[in-house]
Amino acid sequence: MNRKLIRPNIHEMKEKEEKHPKDKNKRNFPQDITHAENYYYLKQMSSKTPMVIILKDGETLKGFIEWYDKSCIKLNRVDEPNLLVFKHIIKYMYKDYSPME
Repeated sequence: MNRKLIRPNIHEMKEKEEKHPKDKNKRNFPQDITHAENYYYLKQMSSKTPMVIILKDGETLKGFIEWYDKSCIKLNRVDEPNLLVFKHIIKYMYKDYSPME
């Protein structure tokens, strides 16, 4: 009993792959882009959440995030001038739960 081994022709397989690549329509995004930062800023902006921003030098800023872009945020403050804060000088930020003055 002789069995014939059936193998696909390598050249035919390569031609099929060239005609129909597997991930043709799939967009590749960098692994570090999750859009979580954008979602967070939009949520805080829409609800006008009071925020506390701590800068790398230890200075504390309080206010509402009015808008943001890739490199900075605009902080709207009550009874004080509004500020444009560059993101690279922000150490961290959190919601301000203390009563507004």
